[in-house]
Amino acid sequence: MFTFKTHNNIAQEGTDVLIKNNFTINEVEPDALLIRSFILEDKNFNKSLKCISRAGAGVNHIPIEIATEKGIVVFNTPGGNANAVKELVICGLLLSSRGIIQGHLFAEGIDEIDPIKVTNLVEGNKKNFKGNELKGKTLGIVGLGSIGSLLAQSLEVMGMKVIGYDPSISVDAAWQLPKEVEKAESLKYLLSNSDYISLHVPLVEDTRNLISKETIKFIKKGAKLINLSRGEIVNNQDLLNALNENHISSFVTDFPTPEMIQRSKEFNDVILLPHLGASTKEAEINCAIMAAEQVKNFLHDGVIKNSVNFPTIKLSKSSNYRLILIHQDEPGMLGKITNEIAKEKLNISDMINKSRNNIAVTLIDTSEKPSDDLINAISQIPSLVSARLCK
Repeated sequence: MFTFKTHNNIAQEGTDVLIKNNFTINEVEPDALLIRSFILEDKNFNKSLKCISRAGAGVNHIPIEIATEKGIVVFNTPGGNANAVKELVICGLLLSSRGIIQGHLFAEGIDEIDPIKVTNLVEGNKKNFKGNELKGKTLGIVGLGSIGSLLAQSLEVMGMKVIGYDPSISVDAAWQLPKEVEKAESLKYLLSNSDYISLHVPLVEDTRNLISKETIKFIKKGAKLINLSRGEIVNNQDLLNALNENHISSFVTDFPTPEMIQRSKEFNDVILLPHLGASTKEAEINCAIMAAEQVKNFLHDGVIKNSVNFPTIKLSKSSNYRLILIHQDEPGMLGKITNEIAKEKLNISDMINKSRNNIAVTLIDTSEKPSDDLINAISQIPSLVSARLCK
């Protein structure tokens, strides 16, 4: 029987998945953590912890390297909140184009009770909030994962021309893209040819300050920028300079900062949202279920999918007994492992080994149940991080 602990409010539909599969809650020594935006530290990694499942996409609040060293698999849920984010991007496109917020503030501030005067004020001032339509404009999508692909589909239907850039696009995402989407060969090309730019990349060292003075210079003059990805992807000071110079006409972000809050108070070219990208009931449920399913599949069968630090691995069950071994990716490791199994005179019915960077995972199905002594012997092999029997 496995145990889990939650940080943040995880939708009950997710925890129900685990409870229905005989998981119990353990606040002290859980086998798995389910989290959303909770900032994890090394001290949160108890000795029995085997995996962390993030109900959402971003994992920059999890110490990934430390988790990997300890053999802790970290999952996220790409695609679970994709539709919620996509819809908010479309909202951001409209907010930046149609004077909606300014129009609302004007209408809300009308201090008249005479219906005719109200109508006259509305009709007389609506020209101040004139905007432009999306149809016929070009949207540049940086990052063509689950969100970017869905966004491309929706905006192409709405009559926008779509340019996409993603040097590491997956096969699945590529299949989801409408054939009309132009695939940019470089970020510079996308920035130079887009009326709107929407960012959908994870925060890693290569994407930190992706939008800075070095790339802003390529952005088409008057373009509008939307960032519902991660705040640190945009260099705010460089962006403020671009707004001051009217190089960028509007910035919509899900990540308010003091300097952007001040800008939005003084000008109408910054629209701030309080991290609403995935804040829908549906997205929270989807991500919670997905996160829980990944925990269940890993702890029960050793299946790894959507991990940010371990290789994808799956093996059809060929017996009732399966070992999952996490170890350094070094020559001779499999030989040492199978040698210990041979000493116990167990037959290996099937096995698979996958690696990612310097870490590897091996699944081994055996004809009979491995003894505790065998698991202990395997655990003593140098560079073996963890060994356990799936249940």
